[in-house]
Amino acid sequence: MAKPKADPNYKVVAENRRARFDYAIEDDLECGIVLEGSEVKSLRTGGVNIAESYAAVDEGELWLVNSYFPPYDQAKTFRHEERRRRKLLVSGRELKDLWNATQRQGMTLVPLVLYFNHRGRAKLKIGIAKGKKLADKRDTSAKRDWSRQKQRLLKQNG
Repeated sequence: MAKPKADPNYKVVAENRRARFDYAIEDDLECGIVLEGSEVKSLRTGGVNIAESYAAVDEGELWLVNSYFPPYDQAKTFRHEERRRRKLLVSGRELKDLWNATQRQGMTLVPLVLYFNHRGRAKLKIGIAKGKKLADKRDTSAKRDWSRQKQRLLKQNG
């Protein structure tokens, strides 16, 4: 059977690798993002950082706060702000669910991955998460170390 060809449009731009260590991700959600032209060009060149950012429901809309999109040098007159709030696109029902999760259940909306999908559109995957305590982080670290050690032992004996 032939392997499916990799889609040239699909490309991961930025990933928040620390999120899975600091938060217990309950659920995730894909949403669109409203960008200016120079921001899209900046995404394609790379250097975007979503590690310190978060998502918030404000005035009936979902926003990505404190994300860094580097300036695009070729955009002389139509430059964008590097750390502005960017609107995220979700359906009305999903917005209500996110508001309930953050306001009533004390959850946090953490951006996980920023990528271009197969159609070439910029998408952001958001995790609905609960913050981990220090002991939980230690447990995660211990489990990860044990699984690595177990793999090594199986490889040596096998």
